[in-house]
Amino acid sequence: MKKYFKLLRVEQWVKNLFVFVPLFFSGNITNLDLLTKSIFAFIIFSLAASVVYILNDYNDIEADKQHPEKRRRPLASGAISKSQAIGIFIGLIAADIALVFFAQAYFHEQLWKFATIVGFYFVMNLGYTFKLKHVPIIDISIIAIGFVLRVLAGGYITGINISQWAILLTFVLALVLAIGKRRGELINAQVSGKTRRALDGYNVQFADIALSISVTLAIVCYLMFTLSPEVQERFHERVFYTVIFVVFAFLRYLQQTLVYNRTESPTKIVYRDRYIQLTLLLWVAAFLIQIYFKK
Repeated sequence: MKKYFKLLRVEQWVKNLFVFVPLFFSGNITNLDLLTKSIFAFIIFSLAASVVYILNDYNDIEADKQHPEKRRRPLASGAISKSQAIGIFIGLIAADIALVFFAQAYFHEQLWKFATIVGFYFVMNLGYTFKLKHVPIIDISIIAIGFVLRVLAGGYITGINISQWAILLTFVLALVLAIGKRRGELINAQVSGKTRRALDGYNVQFADIALSISVTLAIVCYLMFTLSPEVQERFHERVFYTVIFVVFAFLRYLQQTLVYNRTESPTKIVYRDRYIQLTLLLWVAAFLIQIYFKK
């Protein structure tokens, strides 16, 4: 089964945890009904993301064969045939559509807004796979918008309003990860001497500047988020001090990117870097205290 998990890129499903953001920050994580809806959103979005990954791998088979790491992907390595991939692709689409209708019947609610977000995510990534990933700036913007769509999906399925600061923060945070990934690819291209169209319009110097700007914006957005009256009223004015964890996490990420050049795949940081893992745990714990033990 390992090759099929690799085809679906199950390890990348961690990105879809962003659908839980509205539930977490609203203080309703213990609401079983809303939690169930968020779990449905996570599963549906994860399957949609896997459909996109299969399509992308299918389209990039020849290019992936020349890449030092991507050549090990199931399609590029031949572990899974094209016909098998097509069958899984169709099956996942059918399963995703069925899950949306099942969720609508189970919760006795119209989920057309949520379904529209998932559909737009798929269509947007069709454009990304066949054309837009070769257009500088547009490519990383689409990646960032994908994260925003995850947050919106979580908000629509639960009926929880999402603040503008939260949307902006999500976009900028995802932009940081996307730029870091491009920078890692540029470093690998310099070492191997092989490049690809997705890197047209980028160089390491531009990536460093863009990354620094994006990290600064992310920290400022988070700071403004914690200082906004509605957030301080909902939680506690001490929520401001969680900025410490955010600053440390970004500094560690910059160290991994600019010093060690280890960020071609940002999700690897979440799985491997103990410092960032600990920082995330402390940040989540701090927010849980603010939300559920406010007094």
